[in-house]
Amino acid sequence: VQLKESGGGLVQAGDSLTLSCVVSEGTINGNTMGWFRQAPGKGRDSVAVIRTGDRTTYYQPHVKGRFTISWDSAKKTLFLQMNNLKPEDTARYFCAAASRATSVYSGWGQGTQVTVSS
Repeated sequence: VQLKESGGGLVQAGDSLTLSCVVSEGTINGNTMGWFRQAPGKGRDSVAVIRTGDRTTYYQPHVKGRFTISWDSAKKTLFLQMNNLKPEDTARYFCAAASRATSVYSGWGQGTQVTVSS
């Protein structure tokens, strides 16, 4: 599967952004998909995941209540609605899809940069 992220930008603290992740190649059939982020000098961390089959979602504590992950099967697009952004949310955001067989994430794109100024 190949994925392409978009929607990042430079915003102020308290603003909102919606990230998109389009499945440009391959098929999503009940796979778990996730949003991840990587800040400068740090590793890539999970932000939120969704089971596309039943839309069950999981969030990391630092974004729960502010971010919403969703999957539009008709558009083959994964979204991340981010509200009340904080400077510590500044990072490059990536999406990925997990193999149903191995649960290993793949399809990493170039990511989209989110920068939140204080």
